[in-house]
Amino acid sequence: MPVIKDVEVYPVSDLATAKASPWASVSIIVRVVTSDGQVGYGEAVPTLRVNPVLRAIEEVRRLVIGKDPFRINYIYREWYKHDFYLTRSFESATAYSAVDISLHDLLGKYYGMPIYQLMGGLINEKIKAYANGWYSDCVTPDDFARRAKEVVNMGFKAMKFDPFGPYFDSMDTRGLEEAVERVRAVREAVGKYVDILIETHGRFNVNTAIQMVKAMEEFNPLFIEEPVHPDLNLEGLYKLKQVAPHVRIAVGERVISIEEALQLVSRGLVDVLQPDITNALGFTGMTRIRAITEAYGIELAPHNAFGPVQHAATLQFDASTYNLLIQESFYEFWPTWKRDLVNNAFKIEDGYYRVPSKPGLGIDINERLLTEMKFEGMEPFHEEEPVWVIKGTWRGYK
Repeated sequence: MPVIKDVEVYPVSDLATAKASPWASVSIIVRVVTSDGQVGYGEAVPTLRVNPVLRAIEEVRRLVIGKDPFRINYIYREWYKHDFYLTRSFESATAYSAVDISLHDLLGKYYGMPIYQLMGGLINEKIKAYANGWYSDCVTPDDFARRAKEVVNMGFKAMKFDPFGPYFDSMDTRGLEEAVERVRAVREAVGKYVDILIETHGRFNVNTAIQMVKAMEEFNPLFIEEPVHPDLNLEGLYKLKQVAPHVRIAVGERVISIEEALQLVSRGLVDVLQPDITNALGFTGMTRIRAITEAYGIELAPHNAFGPVQHAATLQFDASTYNLLIQESFYEFWPTWKRDLVNNAFKIEDGYYRVPSKPGLGIDINERLLTEMKFEGMEPFHEEEPVWVIKGTWRGYK
């Protein structure tokens, strides 16, 4: 039987284009190699954490070297046993997630089937996606409307955006008016049959979030994402649901444990959960979270913002998921090199992605680019805009 021979880590970036939003400037690709020469790929989250995440992957590497790559649940349990702070450490969670994705990629390749076949088989032959990252440098309502029409022309039937400019924690009357005008412009530009989703990035206190959600209700958003600060999730979301029960609320991209997901869904605080396969413990964690959401009648819309291996893994998960609402995609709006890493394997068609049916993740990695674009250092830090902001949008226009 083969064993895990090595875990290689490739932080990759085109520093010449790193003036893009920082979250888009780096990918952390993991390559797990077995003793008989098979290779599986995973991805970890970089966002202002590149070097701590690299160190965390080295810790996971120490555990998995020499182990049977097919004993995936056993390996997870071993890491859970040894890492005392796993359920509190983002770095540990994303490091393990990358390795878990790699192990599933390996398993699929050994058995000659896509990962979704190992998770119960194909349910969704194609995955409805919404565009994100499309509104760089959009400030005025006209900016948003013009770009929204372009997104529809690309084939998308849904799009998400953050209309809140430079506001954080609270928002005055001017800020709310600007946000409403931006959303109205997009709704009028795309018509009533294209879904719009409102991104809030967990930026508001409860009172501001309540005002905002009430103001957005007229535009019939598919959901409003992270309306309150993440440390206000439980009490803040409870208050919000009391005053705006008819607006779908989505939360979950920061979830790193099954227990966190359970806290949200068991209390009726969310309508849509958004776990991220690169920080929710890979396929192992995502399938357990999925079981919880099925039990509570919650829909899934996985977070998917960082890189092409994550994109491939998420689509494999989606393909075997009953309660999938819609899938986030930044794919068309990343720097070109990210798509080149997977030889541009994905194409949006009439609002949907086809799920690759080749073994494992179903993608071919351009290993030459992994070597050529490997870098040491830190992500760019833009003090004028937080890391989570789409470039050029941290501004008002009145």
